[in-house]
Amino acid sequence: MLAYSGPGFLIAVGYMDPGNWATDLQGGARFGFTLLSVILISNLVAMFLQYLCVKLGVSSGRDLAQACREHYSKPTVILLWIFAEIAIVSTDLAEVVGSGIALQLLFGIPLVSGCIITGLDVLVVLFLQSRGFRYIEALIITLIALIGVCLLIECFFSKPSLIGILIGLVPSTEIIKNPSMLYMAIGILGATVMPHNLYLHSAIIQTRNFERSFEGKRDAIKFGTIDMAFALTIALFINAAILIVAAATFHWSGHQNIAEIQDAYQFLSPILGVTAASVVFAIGLLASGQQATLTGTLAGQIVMEGFLNFHMAPWLRRLITRLLAIIPAICIIGYYGEKQATNLLVASQVILSAQLGFTAWPLMRFTGEKTKMGEFVNSSWTKVIGWTLTIIIILLNAKMAFDAIT
Repeated sequence: MLAYSGPGFLIAVGYMDPGNWATDLQGGARFGFTLLSVILISNLVAMFLQYLCVKLGVSSGRDLAQACREHYSKPTVILLWIFAEIAIVSTDLAEVVGSGIALQLLFGIPLVSGCIITGLDVLVVLFLQSRGFRYIEALIITLIALIGVCLLIECFFSKPSLIGILIGLVPSTEIIKNPSMLYMAIGILGATVMPHNLYLHSAIIQTRNFERSFEGKRDAIKFGTIDMAFALTIALFINAAILIVAAATFHWSGHQNIAEIQDAYQFLSPILGVTAASVVFAIGLLASGQQATLTGTLAGQIVMEGFLNFHMAPWLRRLITRLLAIIPAICIIGYYGEKQATNLLVASQVILSAQLGFTAWPLMRFTGEKTKMGEFVNSSWTKVIGWTLTIIIILLNAKMAFDAIT
């Protein structure tokens, strides 16, 4: 089991990045505990899709991007690659803005300057990659533990209602009927089930040394799934904790309009009456932004090499991706002001959700083909559940687009 531990935590970081903080914070402040059910359902969907990625990587020896290149026509491959790159840049945008906000809150650094400083993390990534994959995993697990401790402290300070939390875990039809709530729910879905994680997981599961026999692949799928489920369960509690703290602190204290992470930082300590609450919040946010940076770099390399069979120096790939995130962030914040930073985070997560259907569709198709999967092809029930989830994701995004247009 220990030999297979690690990849799940690399995937889990995408489920607790600054984009999650922004969507969960706004969702909790505006709608109380209602959107807790969305976090729970999104996490279960994520576990299901990541399980299919483990199966694909282990049984076929191909990651999702490579499978797309081998199966689809060149125009389709190019289109899917573009969508995947958009998802990665959207993720990176959330990390840039989130880390910039945390640096501003902790050290008073201007937001634009903080966003630029985050570009230096390429040096950390390159150093860790040169030392070995286990060093990256160790740093990720340490940062996740730090985030968890920070949010556990915030939950203790905010004293949320246990009954309210339990009620919030039950899905409500109001989420679909209310356009504002649906937009926020789609943002939470996009922040939770990240498209680039599907490409990443199907690749890094192959870094484990397992026998290429039926028994060896079966064990690799079993232990890889346990590792993933454990890590994503931790991510579920962290995501839920952010929304719970926001709901308990802001929603019932007359601060439902708290929409910015900066405002949440300023009001946390006064409302809770605990001086340390705001600082703990900012430390957790900074750790969130830094840990998500590492997986974005790895996913970018895997997507480019898998779709295009094109290899680029890791430092150059990281620099290009980060510039594509930093430049629009600086332009938008510079023009509209720092108050739009959190809205930019939420919008980036909605973009991610819109890309999800283009990733889940080929994943379902490939894991359902016996020629690729052999004995590990999806069962009938897995196909029914998977295709139903994929279609629901596509329809929800279509409804959100329709609501926006009308």
